[in-house]
Amino acid sequence: MGAAADSRRERASHPAARAGADSQAVERPRVLLIEDEPGIVDFVRRGLEGEGFVVEAATDGIEGERMALAGSFDAILLDLMLPRRGGLEVLESLRLAMPGAPVIILTARGEIEDRVEGLDAGAADYLVKPFSMAELVARVRAQLRVVALASASTLRAEGIEVDLLTRRVRREDRQVTLSTTEFELLVYLIRHHGQVVSREQILSSVWGYEHDPATNVVDVYVGYLRRKLASSGEPAPIFTVRAVGYRLGSSG
Repeated sequence: MGAAADSRRERASHPAARAGADSQAVERPRVLLIEDEPGIVDFVRRGLEGEGFVVEAATDGIEGERMALAGSFDAILLDLMLPRRGGLEVLESLRLAMPGAPVIILTARGEIEDRVEGLDAGAADYLVKPFSMAELVARVRAQLRVVALASASTLRAEGIEVDLLTRRVRREDRQVTLSTTEFELLVYLIRHHGQVVSREQILSSVWGYEHDPATNVVDVYVGYLRRKLASSGEPAPIFTVRAVGYRLGSSG
C-alpha cells in the first residue's frame, strides 16, 4: 500500500502530470471590489470566493481605479462613498476607458435619485446595503452572462467591429453601411483573420457555389468592401496575395 501511494504521489508531482491537470482547470471569473469598509470587504470576498470567483480588493477610489484599468477583471463592484476619489468619479473614468466592463454599484445610498444617478452614470446594476450574498452572486452572474452573449455576437479585428445580431459594422468610430453580400464577405474575412483565403474558398462560403474560372465577382466585392472600409489616410486592411486570394490583417 505504501509503495503504491508513493508511486501515485510521484506521478502527481511530475511536471507532465501537473501540466495536464492545469490544462483541464477552468479559469475562474475575476472580480474587483472597490470598498473601504473592512467588514464588507471580508463578507463579499468570502462569499464570492465560496462561489468560485477570484476576488481582489481596493480600499480607496484612486487605487481601485488604477487596479481596474491595469487588470483584466470580469466584473467590478464599486462603493460610491470612497476615500480619495468618489465612486461616481471612478465610474466615469472606467466608462471612458472600458465601456463594456460590467460595474455593479454597492452603496448605502438607496434613494431613487441616487439609483438613477448611478445607472445614468453607466453602472450596469445597483445594489443597496445591506444586501444578501445570494442576491449579489446572482447579479454578478447575470452581468457575466450579458457580457458573454455580447462577446459571442460580436467580431473584432483590425479596428473593425461587426455585430452579428444587428448586422451593424463600425471601423474605429465610424459606422459603415454594407450590402448583404458585402457583410457576409467581411464576416468571412474576419473569421479567418490573418489567414490567406483563396477566391475559391470565398466563393464557396459566401456565394455558395463552386469556383467559375470566368467570374471576377470576388474581386469586385473585395473592391466594394475596401472602398467602404477605407477612411481618410487609412486604407482597408484587406490585402491581395498574388495568385492566391486575400487576407484581412496588418500589412506585415
